[in-house]
Amino acid sequence: FGSSHFGSSIFGTNSSRVRSRHPRCGQPSPRAHMALVAVTGLAIGAAAAAGVSVGLTCTKSDRPSSIDWRRDTAAWAREAIMAFSKPAAWAREADDEAPVGRRQPKSYVAARPTQPYAMEEEDQPDQGWQGFSMEEALLHANEGQAKALSRTPAQVLEALQRGNTRFWMNVARRPERSAFERRALISKQFPSVAILGCSDSRVPTEIVFDQGLGDIFVVRVAGNCLDTATLASLQFAVHHLKVKVLLVLGHELCGAVKAAMLPQEVLEKEPPQLEQALKSIKAGLNQERFENMRDSRALDRESVTTNVKQQVERLRRDKGIMDKVRSDELLISGGFYEISSGIVDFF
Repeated sequence: FGSSHFGSSIFGTNSSRVRSRHPRCGQPSPRAHMALVAVTGLAIGAAAAAGVSVGLTCTKSDRPSSIDWRRDTAAWAREAIMAFSKPAAWAREADDEAPVGRRQPKSYVAARPTQPYAMEEEDQPDQGWQGFSMEEALLHANEGQAKALSRTPAQVLEALQRGNTRFWMNVARRPERSAFERRALISKQFPSVAILGCSDSRVPTEIVFDQGLGDIFVVRVAGNCLDTATLASLQFAVHHLKVKVLLVLGHELCGAVKAAMLPQEVLEKEPPQLEQALKSIKAGLNQERFENMRDSRALDRESVTTNVKQQVERLRRDKGIMDKVRSDELLISGGFYEISSGIVDFF
């Protein structure tokens, strides 16, 4: 702190170099204020080390001069440091539905006044995994693939919904792989879900569903619409990666859908490829249904969900995909992501 006397006075020793109150007006002296700031910094630093978010409110009160301000401040600092060094009332760790042995560091979230998200038994973290060779990494990948293939489409969809719940309740785990687990992904990938989503930067698919590397096969294109490339990508996911769920995900305030609802002559002014893409979306919107809608938010949601349903209907025309659905190997769903809340509605 620049002086041993100043530092010792903070923690309640009998140094006379720092006065707690001004000798004339009786108000806390400038050095005493500096001591309080320093102690507050220590407490906040301890809280940050424990992973706790802290909000402090400072109020001024006139204490009787008979109270030893230095001793009181030191006691407050010790109590604050002890309190903030403890883990929060409830914690979240690891990734739900993680492959066997996923190593995941603990992350603590400050207690909230509302009831926390209830963890299912299968959400509980594994004890951790370590490996030292490509052979062990391959073995680990095989175990993860076997677990992924053993789940039913309904279980996969439920896990996806739980991941989104963690995200919008602010208890997302942001699962990350260790170096060894990333090495295991070199040999193969085994995602359980394929998602056709929009390219919008506000809709990062893995984050919205709180999933990690190798968990989701993602196809993103403006307006989340099907064309030759996007359909071929989903066919690859279904027939070769054996995904259990196909999800078409639209979102609130989609610029592509909004642009597709513009007059035909406006769209014709766009570059040829963009014009073709917007007209493809426009063809499935059936805008006559929206003529009497006056609420802009309702119109936005209805137009986006209509586009999602249109893409799902196109998937239903694919014989290979529908054969998987009829044999209970695949589930197709639509979704609407609300940017303002973080919630995904499935339909």
